[in-house]
Amino acid sequence: MVKDIERYVRGCIARLTPYSTARDEYQGELGVFLDANESPYENGYNRYPDPHQKTLKAQVAALKGVAAENIFIGNGSDEAIDVLMRVFCEPREDNVVAIAPSYGMYKVAAAINDVEMREVQLGEEFSLPVEELLSAVDEHTKMIFLCSPNNPTANSFPREKMMQLVEQFDGVVVVDEAYIDFADAESLKSEIAQYPNLVVLQTMSKAWAMAGLRVGLALAAERVVELMSEVKYPYNINVATMSIVEELLRQPIDDKVAEIRQQRALVEAALKQSTVVEKIYPSDANFLLVKVANADAMYDFLISKGIIVRNRNRVKGCEGCLRMTIGTPEENEALLKSISEYEESVVR
Repeated sequence: MVKDIERYVRGCIARLTPYSTARDEYQGELGVFLDANESPYENGYNRYPDPHQKTLKAQVAALKGVAAENIFIGNGSDEAIDVLMRVFCEPREDNVVAIAPSYGMYKVAAAINDVEMREVQLGEEFSLPVEELLSAVDEHTKMIFLCSPNNPTANSFPREKMMQLVEQFDGVVVVDEAYIDFADAESLKSEIAQYPNLVVLQTMSKAWAMAGLRVGLALAAERVVELMSEVKYPYNINVATMSIVEELLRQPIDDKVAEIRQQRALVEAALKQSTVVEKIYPSDANFLLVKVANADAMYDFLISKGIIVRNRNRVKGCEGCLRMTIGTPEENEALLKSISEYEESVVR
């Protein structure tokens, strides 16, 4: 069923007259720029960046196999999450539903926008509780947030289960695929043409090694991208960032992704031999969620060795767990060596 996306948009956003520049209003060859009160002295950065990121979007479109009109580029995926909240959710009236445990920014963005967050705990072995998610929905639920592969549980959810939510939920389903490059599962981006209520988030921070540049993507129906673009600040991606990203996107990442996947398997195999490791959850991401005998003690020991991992011991559903990112072979060896030393200290 094709859903009318306009039904979900906040009234004030539907009526919004977005900010526009003189360069938006005139199409043609321009040589003298006296419209934006910029400095006329060229240094590479004296002009405002393209608010529509046309060159970068064309490059991303070719890379992702989607039309440029279906791409929103944000200052990290966090900006896309926040903009989606502002487009679709009326403060103090609407709510959103999300799985738990999952990425913490969904809850933070909801709180900042004064939107109720309803969390639904994942099922056994971190399975996707479709019926429970649908049961948490009411007439004021505007969005459901899924993260697949999920952070911090590292697992992907079955495509048919996620699409069941897209088809049955009368609202917008946001699927965060930040770690999709490390998974065998295929992206849901091919579904956005048929389902205007589906938004797929991806990022340049993980597999593309651009965390410091803050570039996130929302792949969605053209109307959704238009709405998000009207709400974002005009110049959210600066000139320097766009230039660097365009260059880095020309460099293939297949070898690095393959090495991370290989190292993930090697680290997992080594950890399974440790007496202080109780369980390693299956991973489709660039990290492992590891249940250990005493998470706080191991965390502190690793810190003393100059190694920081993420302590998830106090997250409901992840009790006793540490989240360990897969690093370089040398970094992974240092991690395993320190865990071995911790194991020896516990045995003594």
